Amino acid sequence: MKNWNPLNDAYHPKPTKGNSTMSHPILVTGAAGGAQGSTGRLVTESLLQKGFPVRALVHSLDARSDRLRQLGAELIQGDLLDPASTRTALQGVKRAYFTYPVADGLMEATTIFAQAARESGTELVVNLSQLQNTPQAPSFRNLQHRLADQIFNWANVGAVHLQAPPFYENVRALIARSVAEQNTMFLPWGKGDAIFPLVGAEDVGRVATALLANQGLPGENAYELIVELPTVKEISDTVAAVLGRPIRYIEITDEQWSQAAAQQINAHAVDHLSHLWRFFRELHIRKGEDRFRSTAGEIRALTGIEPQTLEQFFQRAGLR
Repeated sequence: MKNWNPLNDAYHPKPTKGNSTMSHPILVTGAAGGAQGSTGRLVTESLLQKGFPVRALVHSLDARSDRLRQLGAELIQGDLLDPASTRTALQGVKRAYFTYPVADGLMEATTIFAQAARESGTELVVNLSQLQNTPQAPSFRNLQHRLADQIFNWANVGAVHLQAPPFYENVRALIARSVAEQNTMFLPWGKGDAIFPLVGAEDVGRVATALLANQGLPGENAYELIVELPTVKEISDTVAAVLGRPIRYIEITDEQWSQAAAQQINAHAVDHLSHLWRFFRELHIRKGEDRFRSTAGEIRALTGIEPQTLEQFFQRAGLR
């Protein structure tokens, strides 16, 4: 199969009946989607819209999975921490999308999935990872992703890693309530000049879909996906512009944020995000530095669609 460099031109993939690889179902994990991001659901729906056969691995059979079935997905109920159900899901699969929630179990799930993918002869695994362009890992979860990527590489399953920063959806979850109730963003993001790289889940899903749907194999092992690099002041200004009223940013301590977040998300996610905020706050990256740059052009070349801006996301997000 000819290698394809997606940065050379945009394309509009179509399934080819004569192509044996593309006639196999594409496995998508996390297909039902979660509270934030839901890239697995986005990839599933996009592939189905393009006419590709999709095998959707879901943790529970519910209204969300029923919708995927109605769209034409083959459903498999399973658990990425269960070797037997993972092997079943990957049987006869040549291409797969792997994502794991911000919770305990990433290393185990990756190892199980990589082994099963190798056994089944999978040729391409698109893996949702995290940014890796700093010498030190910002958090334990980020370190796990760096190690998990190596596991996929060693398994020789054609792994391609989507190195993504926090999603726009994460920012919305952090600020929606306080903005609605107090016109204020309470975050431990410093004095206002630190940069926080961001991307929309929709664009991550589009990139994954493009890689999985193309008949050729990707020419790169990893793609850094950053669309915007706003400061917290620029984020508050963007929210204010969308809502048409002043929005304040008030700095809080890491401890205050962790205590509040612990009421909404699991301990693993609290630990990861609290370390991530501290890392970006103390990294002292400023506008125009090479360590972080927007890859919107590369995303556009991969997908053929202009990436979503933070302002566009907030306009569609239903903030009030």
